[in-house]
Amino acid sequence: MRKPSHRSRAVLAAAAVTVLGVAGCDAVGGNSAGPTGTTAHSAKPAPTWDVSPRSIAAVGDSITRGFDACTVLSDCPEVSWATGSSAKVDSLAVRLLGRAQAATRSWNYAVTGARMADLPGQMAQAATRRPQLVTVMAGANDACRDSTSAMTSVDSFRADFEDALGTLRRSLPRTQVYVASVPNLKRLWSQGRTNPLGKQVWKLGICPSMLGDADALDSAATLRRDTVQKRVEAYNKVLREVCAKDRRCRFDGGAVYDYRFGTDQLSHWDWFHPSVNGQARLAEIAYRAVTGKKG
Repeated sequence: MRKPSHRSRAVLAAAAVTVLGVAGCDAVGGNSAGPTGTTAHSAKPAPTWDVSPRSIAAVGDSITRGFDACTVLSDCPEVSWATGSSAKVDSLAVRLLGRAQAATRSWNYAVTGARMADLPGQMAQAATRRPQLVTVMAGANDACRDSTSAMTSVDSFRADFEDALGTLRRSLPRTQVYVASVPNLKRLWSQGRTNPLGKQVWKLGICPSMLGDADALDSAATLRRDTVQKRVEAYNKVLREVCAKDRRCRFDGGAVYDYRFGTDQLSHWDWFHPSVNGQARLAEIAYRAVTGKKG
C-alpha cells in the first residue's frame, strides 16, 4: 500500500480529532441528544394534584362547624365533614390521614355565620399551619340574609373569593384547595317546612331570605325564594370559574348543590343544617372529589 503523503496524514489527523472530540462529549453526558431507541427515560414531573395530602385545614361557615348537628343552636366540630373525629361521620381528614394523624394534622378555622368576605382572614389563619390541603365551604350566608336586597352581590362574592385564594397563594403556592358548592337552599326549605319544630326554630333568624314565612306560597314568597336560589346558582358559577383558573384547586362540580338532602340528612333541631348523617354524606362527596381523577 502506498504510504500517505504528508498532507493526507494531516487531513486524517484532523478528522480523527473531530470524531474523538464528539465521542468524548457524548461519553461524559454532554449537551448532544442521546441516540434514539435507547432505554433511558427522562424523569417524570410530579403530578399537579396529590390525592394523599398529609395535612388539612378547613375554612367556611356553620356547616363546617357542625352547627345544630348535636345540640340546638350550637357548634359541634367533632362531627364536621372536613375535620371531625366522630366515627359516625368518617370525616375527610380521617379518611385521608387516619384517625391518629387527623387529630394532630387537621385544623378547623370555619366560623358559624361567616360569609365569603370573611374567607381571606380564615385563609390567612389556615396558612400559618402550612397545610397541604385546604377545604372551602362558604356562600350560604351570603344568600341567607334578612332580605334578598341584602344578599352579597355576585361581583363582591367573586372579588372576596379571589382575595381568599390570593391570600393563600402568596404564602403557600403549592397547597391544594377543595371547594364545595353552596347547597340548594330551596330544597332544604322544601324538606324542612313539613316539620313544625323546625319552622319554630327558623323564626329565630335562620336564613330568613329563604325560610321566612315558611308556609307562604303566594307569588311574592315564591319570587323571593326563586331570587335567593338564582343567587346561589350564580355563586356556584363563580366558585367554579375562579377555581378553574388555579391548577391546584378542585371544585366539586356542583355535587353538594345537587345532593338531595332528605330528612335523615337534616338536623332534627332546625331541619336546615346537616345532621350527623348529612355531615357523613358531605365527607363522602369531598373524599371522592379529592381522590378522584380530575375531569
